[in-house]
Amino acid sequence: MTALIRVDTQPGRERPFVIACLALLVAVCWACLVFRALRMANVDPALPSAVAGGSFSAALGAVPPPYRLPDIVVVLGMWGAMLSAIMLPATTPAILLFARINRLVRSVRFPNLATLMFVAGCLLVWGGFGALATLVQWALHDVGALDAGMAVDNQSACGLVLVAAGVYQWTPAKHACLQHCRAPLSFVVTGWRLGLFGALRMGMSHGLYCTGCCWLLMLLLFAAGVTNLGALVALAGLVLAEKMLPGGSVVACISGLALVAWGTLLLFPQA
Repeated sequence: MTALIRVDTQPGRERPFVIACLALLVAVCWACLVFRALRMANVDPALPSAVAGGSFSAALGAVPPPYRLPDIVVVLGMWGAMLSAIMLPATTPAILLFARINRLVRSVRFPNLATLMFVAGCLLVWGGFGALATLVQWALHDVGALDAGMAVDNQSACGLVLVAAGVYQWTPAKHACLQHCRAPLSFVVTGWRLGLFGALRMGMSHGLYCTGCCWLLMLLLFAAGVTNLGALVALAGLVLAEKMLPGGSVVACISGLALVAWGTLLLFPQA
C-alpha cells in the first residue's frame, strides 16, 4: 500500500476546480427544474398528462391516462435533478475534504478522477432514492391521486406526511446521520479506501448518510408538488441550514416542530 501513496507538496489546487464543477452541476439542475416548472405552468390543462407531464384528473373529471415510458423517464430525471440541486450544496464540504485528502495522499494517478467517482457514488445513491420516489409518483398518478402540480390531492395524506417528517426530525437516526454530514472528517479518514472503486464506495456510503438524514424531508415534495419551485428553494435552504449552520441540530428540531404543527392543522382543520 505504501508504494501506491504519493505525497502532494502543492495543496489547495483542487478546491477552485471542484467548487466550479459542483456549481455548474447545481446550476444545470436548477435550470432544468425552472424550465420544467415554467413549462408545466404554461400547459393547457385540457391536454393529456402524457404531454403535460402531470395529472389533470381534477380538470378532466376522470382518472388520467397512465404514464408511458417517456413520462417515467421525465419524472425520473426530475427527481434526480431535484435531489442533486438540494443535496449537492450541503455535501460540498465533504466533497472538498475528500478532494483535499486525496490530493495530499494520492492513491490514484489522477486525483480529480477519484473525486469525480466520490461524487458519482453520492449521485448513484440519490438516484436510487429518486427511482423509488418515481415509482411512488407513478402509482399515485395512475390512480388519479395527484393534482396538476403533481402534489397529492388529499389534505389528510399531506398532513400525515408533514407530521411524519416533523417527528423524524427529532429521532436519534436523523441526528446520527446529520452529525455524520456535519462532521465528515472522521468518516473520510477512518473509512478511506484506495483507488477509483474505493472512492466510489466512499461516495455511496456518504450518500446513504445524506439520504438517511433527509429522506422524509424529500417526501414533502409529494405534499407541496414536485414542480413547486418555492417548496424546492425552501427545502434546499432547510437542508443547507441543518448541515452548515453552527446550530444545525437545533434548526432540525425547530423545523420538526413547525412541520408537526402544520401537519396537525391539515389533519384537524376545524380545531
